[in-house]
Amino acid sequence: MNTNRKLTIALVAHDARKADMVEWAVFNAGFLSHHHLVCTGTTGGLIRDAFLNKGIRAEITCMNSGPMGGDAEIAALVVRKQVDLAIFLIDDLSAQPHEADIQMLLRQCRIHNVPIACNRYSADLMITSSLWNDKNYVPTEPKYAPFKRN
Repeated sequence: MNTNRKLTIALVAHDARKADMVEWAVFNAGFLSHHHLVCTGTTGGLIRDAFLNKGIRAEITCMNSGPMGGDAEIAALVVRKQVDLAIFLIDDLSAQPHEADIQMLLRQCRIHNVPIACNRYSADLMITSSLWNDKNYVPTEPKYAPFKRN
């Protein structure tokens, strides 16, 4: 399914999930190639190489690798409302040296109401949603209660 507007989609994957992300991206290249992809460095390089090998043209911007600040760079884009959707394939079975940055990216997506998929199934559901083309659909912004000191 293609949308009527160009989305900015963040793609992030831990080392143990990179092959999975590349496979998912190639499978969904028909959709992804119509949008701007923002990736952490290594993941973006792997997706770019896979797309080139298959003759797929796509706009891909690579940030730093995750441990070198790429997760934080993407989180900053989320805060500035420059990301429409994030796909983050997380390795839940291994400790990550940059866990604080990972949690920050996930938190910023939640706070700023950016849909984030953490597995292939939810990513497939999100990119095929009819809401991307529904001009009457406006996502409701989260409402946070004012901070109160005890």
